[in-house]
Amino acid sequence: MNCFSCFSAKKKKDALRKEILPLSTARAEYQFLSNQEQHPLRSDTKRETGNGNITARSFTFRELAAATRNFRPESLLGEGGFGRVYKGTISNTGQIVAVKQLDTNGSQGNKEFLVEVLVLSLLSHPNLVHLVGYCADGNQRLLVYEYMPLGSLDIHLLDIPPDQAPLSWYQRMKIALGSALGLEYLHEKANPPIIYRDLKCSNILLDDHYNAKLSDFGLAKLGPIGDKVTVSSRVMGTYGYCAPEYIRTGQLNVKLDVYSFGVLMLELITGRRAVDNTRPLEEQGLVMWAQPMFRDQKRYKDIVDPLLKRHYPEKGLNQAVAVAMMCLQEEPTSRPLMTDVVVALSYLTVSPDGETDFSSHTTVSPEQEKPLILEKYRSEEPMHEAETDRGKAVAEAMEWGCNSRQA
Repeated sequence: MNCFSCFSAKKKKDALRKEILPLSTARAEYQFLSNQEQHPLRSDTKRETGNGNITARSFTFRELAAATRNFRPESLLGEGGFGRVYKGTISNTGQIVAVKQLDTNGSQGNKEFLVEVLVLSLLSHPNLVHLVGYCADGNQRLLVYEYMPLGSLDIHLLDIPPDQAPLSWYQRMKIALGSALGLEYLHEKANPPIIYRDLKCSNILLDDHYNAKLSDFGLAKLGPIGDKVTVSSRVMGTYGYCAPEYIRTGQLNVKLDVYSFGVLMLELITGRRAVDNTRPLEEQGLVMWAQPMFRDQKRYKDIVDPLLKRHYPEKGLNQAVAVAMMCLQEEPTSRPLMTDVVVALSYLTVSPDGETDFSSHTTVSPEQEKPLILEKYRSEEPMHEAETDRGKAVAEAMEWGCNSRQA
């Protein structure tokens, strides 16, 4: 029995239409929230989010059934907490897409559908998955995304078949950078900021060049604006990725995502799951297992994924672990901003021969950027101890990156 079981077929359709129609006014409401807190839209927000119109196409259920060959098992790409994902082809354009059919049982799937259409229709960035369209026929709720040829990160990092080569060190760092850029956009370019709340390997999709894109925005929530520091929320997310203060209090800010990113960094470094109940008890929680080794740089090599077979730069490993450590600080205020993380990772993705593809990250040259950032962190102005540590770590990462290129 679904959540509209007491409705007639017509009433089901009308009920969903009432929820979808307000999407056309979402941009106005989004700006209204900002203006109420005297937190006006930044000039770059308009440029990066487009004109504010809902551009996602509305599909009929019949169109998507035809695109996925009636949702046949051979078209199935995967299955998650909110439904199944199928590969399909839009008949009139020939575009290959991924179609997510949400579970019609329960209100959570319906809420996730509405939030995802809203977020992905209003925001646009190379490291956020592109929403092609949606379907709200009757009680059917489907989302249509761009197709990502390599699928989700977990099948390349955590569920590797014996005949598949593992991700290289620089591929892992490139994926980390792409994920960080997506979060940076949500936290610092979207206005009001958006808290993702569901960063994990299965929600990071890869194109055929290993560029990472964040997907599944059903748990996304507007962050605090104005004088507010946190927003209250029912605790949701994935066990092993949630920050301790969020679990304790339900208070939410962007530093929750920063903590989750620290867990993701550890997964990329170690090749281990955030939580793995098949391991001995003391090794089941990735963060708890790795933290004792953070204190001794000589032990960093003990946490590296054995599938890498020591094919990684030692200094790069030290800096990657340092980024993870900063993000996993117990105190939220001690964690870095995602902008700092992006700066550090942008140097860790470049191999000495400079072969890494930077198509997903356009920025000023290192020679232009380095003096500006280092000046910020080495200024005479007093900073809190946490800010000093963060600045020092970012500066060291950048200096190492520059030195490794010149060597």
